[in-house]
Amino acid sequence: MRKKSDPRHQRRMQTFKRLFAKNFRPDLKFANGTTAAKIVKKQPVIDELVKKNAPAWPVNQISKVDLAILRLAIWELMYKKPKEPYKVVIDEAIEIAKEYGSDSSGSFVNGVLGAIVKNNLSETLGK
Repeated sequence: MRKKSDPRHQRRMQTFKRLFAKNFRPDLKFANGTTAAKIVKKQPVIDELVKKNAPAWPVNQISKVDLAILRLAIWELMYKKPKEPYKVVIDEAIEIAKEYGSDSSGSFVNGVLGAIVKNNLSETLGK
């Protein structure tokens, strides 16, 4: 994991917290062009990926913390430009999950993101 003072980590944390808050305030709006606004725009597609790659867990039963982390990480993996290495995105997501989620959040997030990379991004990543 990067240092907590790293600006990229700080931006991820800020976006994660905004996405988490949106779970409880559906009317919450984000300024156009912000990462959170971009993620919300892609949320139906992202949630479909979660559903497909975590079939035992309906999206509405996934913890709100884990769901916010997954939405952020999947957006970074699929849509963010410029792309960061997928290992960096996944590692950061796991660390956030360990800090804010339950005891099983880190492994759950790792499993879902690993399946997405394997099933959806293998061609893109040259694997």
